[in-house]
Amino acid sequence: MTKTESVHLKRFAIATLGCKVNQFETADMIEQLQADGWQLVPFSAEADLYLINSCTVTARSDAESRRLIRRARRINPNARVVATGCYAQVASKDLQGLPELDQVLGNEEKHDLVLHIAHGEDQVTDLTTLKASGPLRLTSFSEHTRAFLQIQNGCETGCSYCIVPIARGPSRSVPPQEVLEAVSRLVDSGYQEVVLTGIHMGAYGLDLSPRSSLTELVQLLEKQNTIPRLRLGSIEPNELTDELLALFKDSTRLCHHLHIPLQSGSDSVLQRMGRGYDTGFYANRITTAAQLLPNAFIAADLIAGFPGEIEQEFSDTCAFVASLPLADLHVFPYSIRPGTKAATMAGHLKPAIIKERAEQLRRLATEKRAAFQQQFIGTLLPVLGQRHNPVNSLVTGISRNYLEVCYPGSAQLLNQESVVQIESLEHGLLIGNTTQPVR
Repeated sequence: MTKTESVHLKRFAIATLGCKVNQFETADMIEQLQADGWQLVPFSAEADLYLINSCTVTARSDAESRRLIRRARRINPNARVVATGCYAQVASKDLQGLPELDQVLGNEEKHDLVLHIAHGEDQVTDLTTLKASGPLRLTSFSEHTRAFLQIQNGCETGCSYCIVPIARGPSRSVPPQEVLEAVSRLVDSGYQEVVLTGIHMGAYGLDLSPRSSLTELVQLLEKQNTIPRLRLGSIEPNELTDELLALFKDSTRLCHHLHIPLQSGSDSVLQRMGRGYDTGFYANRITTAAQLLPNAFIAADLIAGFPGEIEQEFSDTCAFVASLPLADLHVFPYSIRPGTKAATMAGHLKPAIIKERAEQLRRLATEKRAAFQQQFIGTLLPVLGQRHNPVNSLVTGISRNYLEVCYPGSAQLLNQESVVQIESLEHGLLIGNTTQPVR
C-alpha cells in the first residue's frame, strides 16, 4: 500500500461464497480491515480493495468466484482484487493466471489479512502441514437474533468426492473453556440463540489435550445455564450417538433440529464415496432420533449423479429417502473436484442426467418438507422473532425445530420467543395467528 493510497479513506468490499464457516471468517476479516482504518462498502460500489472469499464445493462455486473477480475489476480497474477462501486454497496456480486478479491468499492467511495485503504477495499455506493439536482461533458470525459460533475447523475423513481436507486442513478444535466464555459473551450481548458449527463438528475435541468431545461440550454448556436456545450444526451419522440423543431429549435448551448428511441411499454408492456406513446404519440413527424426538426437524445432504451411479442405485436412493422420517433434503449435483479420488473414477455421468436426478430429489425434498410442516397446523410453537415487516405488521421467526413461521406482531417481538398458534401453510411458510410472549 503506497503512501498516496493510505492518505484518503480506504474503501473495501467483500463477497462471500459457501458455508457458514466462510461467513464467520468474512466477519473476522471485516473487523481486521476496519481496525486498520478501512471503510466497508457494498460490493457493487467503487472500492480500493475487493476481497472474494471463495468456495470450491462445486464447479458452479468455482465459476461464481471467477465471475466476481472479473466483476470487481470492471467496477474499478484501479482497485486491488484479492481472492481467498477454499477455491484460492486448492487452485491458487489457476487463479494466479487470471489477469483481473492481483493477489491470492489461502485460508490460513485470513488470520493476518492486513499484513498479507500490505505485503501484496501471493501466499497459500499448505494446510496439510498444520498440527491437528493446534487450538483454533474462535470465530463468530451473528444475525440479528442468532449467533453462529465456529468451534471446529478442518476434516480428516477423506470422502472420495470431497476437497475439504485439502482446502481446510486437519481437524482443529476451540478449547471448551473458550467456547463457554464466548457463549456467555453472546448471551450478555442479548442473543437468544447460539448455533455451534464447524467443518466436521463431530470430531470436536479429539485433537485437544485433554481430549474432549461434542457431547462433553454440550453438557458443559447445559451446566453453564445461560443460553436460552442452543442449536447444533451438521453431525455425521456415526457421530449421532445414543448419549448425544439422550442430551437432546432431556435438554430444555437444545433445539430439536438435526442435520445428518447421507449423500446416497445406495450401499454400493456409499462404499465408492468412502462414507464408512451403510443405509441400514443410517436408517437406525434417523429412526432412533425420530422416535426419541418426535417433533425434530431432521435434514440430510444428498449428492446426485455420483460417478458410476446407475439407474438402480439412484432408484434405491429415492426409495430409501422416501422411507425415512426426514423433514428436508439438501441436494448437490455432483461435480468433479480435481485432486479427489472420485475425479479419477470411471463412469462420470452426463450433466443432463445429473441435473435431472438432482431435480427429482429436490421434488422429493419439497414433498417431505410440506408433509413435516403440515403436522404442526393446529399446534403451538415457540418462535424466535427475526424480522418485522412494518407494512403489514407481520413478524417472521424460527421455531426451535427449525420451522419458519409468520405471525402478527410489532417490532417489540424481535429477538423474543413467543408462543404462536399455527393455523395454515401458505407458499411453504407456516402462518400463525395468536401469540403470547414466553415467560
